[in-house]
Amino acid sequence: MPEEEILERLKDAIVNLDIDAVQKAARDAIKAGIPAYKAIIDGMAKGMEIVGQKYEDGEYFLAELIMAGETMKEGMAILEPYLKTGDIKAAGKVVIGTVRGDLHDIGKNIVVMLLRAANFEVIDLGVDVSPEQFVEAVKEHNPDIVAMSALLTTTMIEMENVIEGLKKSGLRDKVRVIIGGAPVTPEFARRIGADAAAKDAVEGVRICSEWMKKK
Repeated sequence: MPEEEILERLKDAIVNLDIDAVQKAARDAIKAGIPAYKAIIDGMAKGMEIVGQKYEDGEYFLAELIMAGETMKEGMAILEPYLKTGDIKAAGKVVIGTVRGDLHDIGKNIVVMLLRAANFEVIDLGVDVSPEQFVEAVKEHNPDIVAMSALLTTTMIEMENVIEGLKKSGLRDKVRVIIGGAPVTPEFARRIGADAAAKDAVEGVRICSEWMKKK
């Protein structure tokens, strides 16, 4: 089967949220000698881009976004063992977490999934993450971007505390900061000194990708 056809099938399987089809296409890609990185980038990741667009256009909703991520995960499980070190250069490195006092992680987990699909290296700190933990993670991992999520208006102040912590540690100029979550607005981002606020996961990943292209 021609390479182009298999890559098309991988892309369509993600768009159609079809786990069986993605597994079969991924196995066919290996059999056909298509490099695993090519199957991921030119096949499945292209499908995720279309899913993101459909979500923004109101054609797909949160459930479809999550399902597309699950479909991608199943395809990755087959292709990953065939990835050679250095085959795929990470698009960038992101430290992400839900801020202290907030235990919501659905939105954050979708961002993590989409960032990984867009070839970012992601260090997920989980939920209820203190400013000190964010600062330590930046020191340890030297990321390009720090991403913070909050769903409660009462925990939004923690985002400012993280930025203050980064300033005190002399790290603020080394990273871009993006924030997200239902109560977060671009005005709030400006007020606390963040670089951007994302209205949803798809926009957040797009902003991160644009930043990395400009580096």
